[in-house]
Amino acid sequence: MKANVLVVDDDPVVRELLLDLLVGEGCEASASATAAELQTALTGPQPDVVLLDRQLPDGDGLELLPLVKKQWPETEVIILTGFGTFDAAVEAIKRGAFHFQGKPFDAKSLLLLVQRACEHKQLAEEAQALRKAVCALSGGVAPIFQSPAMKAIVRRVERVAPSEVTVLITGESGVGKEVIADLLHALSARAKGPLVKVNCAALPRELIESELFGAVKGAYTGAHADREGLFCQAQGGTLLLDELSEMPVDTQAKLLRVLQEKEFRPVGGRSSFKADCRLIATTNRKVEDALRENKLREDLYYRISAVTLALPPLRERREDILPLANEFLKRFAAQAGRSLKGFAPAAAERLRKFDWPGNVRQLQNEVQRAVLLCEGALVEVGDLSIGESQSGQAQQAELSLMECLERDTIMRVLKETGGNKLEAAKRLGLGRQTLYNKLKQFRIQQ
Repeated sequence: MKANVLVVDDDPVVRELLLDLLVGEGCEASASATAAELQTALTGPQPDVVLLDRQLPDGDGLELLPLVKKQWPETEVIILTGFGTFDAAVEAIKRGAFHFQGKPFDAKSLLLLVQRACEHKQLAEEAQALRKAVCALSGGVAPIFQSPAMKAIVRRVERVAPSEVTVLITGESGVGKEVIADLLHALSARAKGPLVKVNCAALPRELIESELFGAVKGAYTGAHADREGLFCQAQGGTLLLDELSEMPVDTQAKLLRVLQEKEFRPVGGRSSFKADCRLIATTNRKVEDALRENKLREDLYYRISAVTLALPPLRERREDILPLANEFLKRFAAQAGRSLKGFAPAAAERLRKFDWPGNVRQLQNEVQRAVLLCEGALVEVGDLSIGESQSGQAQQAELSLMECLERDTIMRVLKETGGNKLEAAKRLGLGRQTLYNKLKQFRIQQ
């Protein structure tokens, strides 16, 4: 058991017994004999667990407990006492104790209790890390997820993050693939290590291998010194390969070898080095298209896609639009020194109905712009740059002439029937399910 434990007990026999017991189990242990010594210890490093005696010569353990929890909020405290009562145990728990243990105690049971306290502390830290990391999904402000799709994504991230498995994140540009990668790293065992990111599309073809694996002096023209690659920089942490499908196919083959053999060799080098990093990859291409167009090697895909997280576009999770917009509004208003109450109803509806081809990134930019231009206490529809029919126009560019006419006809009939889909289907000579399919195909909001 690896834990840092502070023993606070005035009885030298009990103190030495506990120290020997804990050190024998692999713990780091230290001791204080009085309340005054404990208060001095509070200025030092935070332990995982404190074993705190109820009766000290210069203080009461229950009175000291809030002070310990205030200074070391993540530390679990176990109260030890030879004069235990039910009321005292209840009071100890109310004040933040993990457990109330009577004396004399069984050594095996006490060690198990310390282990449980450490596990509880670790779970609390992981939950806190999750809350902090999820803030990245809304640019630093904790979002309120309403869509089942994003709630499911976060739950899956929480499950797979502690493992070493490679993860492939797919989705359109701007949906938040990079921040999901941040979340995976923050919740992993490698969170204290570096998170190194590289956009594969931005690297020159002739330099990508030296960027990834490094290069030795003289390996190519201009290599005047040894070059440290990204795999080396990411040692002990996580390497994010953004837009993996833009990486040259021959480099993908070398990347596959690194993943299989867990080692890499710098360009022009003779020695190999251990690849001690977790790999996360992203792509904004549909995987089937990337494979068919030979943009992504099939063997590499199967190697990196042990877990695939497919992020839905914002238009498919409209429940998240207004919560995200409101959080962006708070952040940008604070940055600009503005006091804004929110969005006017018409503006909120315009945001909700827009298709957001640029996804969350576009929404963030739109809100930032509106904050700067807004003159009142509310963001009005006139403060937005997105037009009411802008999403429809963007979609019509993708439709044939006949599809555009069909879409306009359906919208006109729906308007004439006051949105009554059954009556509209009768007038159009369509079955009800056919009409619903058309509404979905043309993204008609009714």
